[in-house]
Amino acid sequence: MMLAWSRVLRALRLETSSPRIPKTCLFLSSAASWTSLTTLGLHTKPRMPPCDFSPEKYQSLPYSRALEIHKHHLPSIAITYFQKPLLLHQGHMEWLFDYEGNRYLDFFSGIATVSVGHCHPKVNAAAQKQLDRLWHTGSIFFHPPIHEYAEMLSALFPEPLKVIFLVNSGSEANDLAMLMARAHSNNTDIISFRGAYHGCSPYTLGLTNIVNSRTELPSGMGCQSTMCPDVFRGLWGGSHCRDSPVQTTRKCSCEPDCCQAKDQYIEQFKDTLNTAVAKSIAGFFAEPIQGLNGVIQYPKGFLKEAFELVRERGGVCVADEVQTGFGRLGSHFWGFQTHDVLPDIVTMAKGIGNGFPMAAVVTTPEIAKSLEKRLLHFSTYGGNAMACAVGSAVLEVIKEENLQKNCQDVGTYMLLKLAKLRDEFDIVGDVRGKGLMIAVEMVQDKMSRQPLPREEINQIHEDCKNMGLLVGRGGIFSQTFRILPPMCVTKPEADFAVQVFRAALIQHMERRAK
Repeated sequence: MMLAWSRVLRALRLETSSPRIPKTCLFLSSAASWTSLTTLGLHTKPRMPPCDFSPEKYQSLPYSRALEIHKHHLPSIAITYFQKPLLLHQGHMEWLFDYEGNRYLDFFSGIATVSVGHCHPKVNAAAQKQLDRLWHTGSIFFHPPIHEYAEMLSALFPEPLKVIFLVNSGSEANDLAMLMARAHSNNTDIISFRGAYHGCSPYTLGLTNIVNSRTELPSGMGCQSTMCPDVFRGLWGGSHCRDSPVQTTRKCSCEPDCCQAKDQYIEQFKDTLNTAVAKSIAGFFAEPIQGLNGVIQYPKGFLKEAFELVRERGGVCVADEVQTGFGRLGSHFWGFQTHDVLPDIVTMAKGIGNGFPMAAVVTTPEIAKSLEKRLLHFSTYGGNAMACAVGSAVLEVIKEENLQKNCQDVGTYMLLKLAKLRDEFDIVGDVRGKGLMIAVEMVQDKMSRQPLPREEINQIHEDCKNMGLLVGRGGIFSQTFRILPPMCVTKPEADFAVQVFRAALIQHMERRAK
């Protein structure tokens, strides 16, 4: 296969100048058949969509000085993505600009944090107005932005999820949710999925089950992991499992109203309940779609049955909406709604403040009272007037600009485009997601599903950046590209992103062939 690809590239280099040669090149697909891939502008950089914004001239630290300060005074872990870390200067909606004025289409949004767009004018105006009026009082005083926001947010939840605790980060929100679950149930054990990410505080590290986020130090006692029902890389999966426009290529013989993979994973969940935890448990944490693990979607119906099993053991069910909430999934405002479940506790952060440090826990009056009997919960900056003014503006923008529908339309459009790349490239193992929460998992080949080596992933990632596209990474082996752009992106920008990704894959295959 590699030899054949090399011959094609050599022929192209020798003969592309002839007008008689068709302007196509050939590529060997997973089915070992030659398919048309692209025009002969093989190394032509995809044309970036226009942007009507011009950044200010950069007049801050020289790049070398920023690098030096980072080396001596900041954690080295922050420099992980690119060979030469990006020094960003300014943002506008879905665009970012570096210190040299280069423009990038941001399809990662600070890990799904910039929900409505960088420096959205309405959010900026709300922040500036509140900044001029009152920065901070603390929750010991009343101030209208806090109460206005609480009313707006609670209106987005069904009964009885109506009590809101405002905090500052996703880790803090999940910390508090763990405490609530234990206070209400009078039990200790909490279950979460392998591959889950629920924070990196000492408490939530017990729920987080990705090796790079684990520590040898004692943390998060009383937490147990259970098998992640991953229908692509897991033991079971089929061609109808996911709530997504794109299914796996794994075949199954399930009837429309049944899912054998779901049943098998439920048996594994029962095994965890019967062996790894006490007879009565405190709760179960689940992201509606796993984020850091590479946008992992569970079989339809799995969470509903899992929630029932947890409640039979006296536990509460927690939906971690830190990445899935606020309309990003398109069809629903909250990820738990896509599973037809009603959690007892919902945690959220990231997109809630469009980048402003803000988070929340929403629960029932009954669970809130259980906590209040044991603890006077207090957060100095939770419910900060600035945060609440920003949070209200974000909710207004999502509604006024119909961004949830945009996630549905543009996300589905992009997923279907990316699925075509999976059909053409043997190293694209899976395309999955819902709305504007999308992943492309890279493999050595579709048959083995072994992850593409990290150094090869790194180079593809670098090539995308060099062509003006920023995407994220995820998965246990960092083998998955994560696509979570601001919710305001357009179809032409999705086209550009797919073109860039395709060009990067072609460059990668050419390097392999040499």
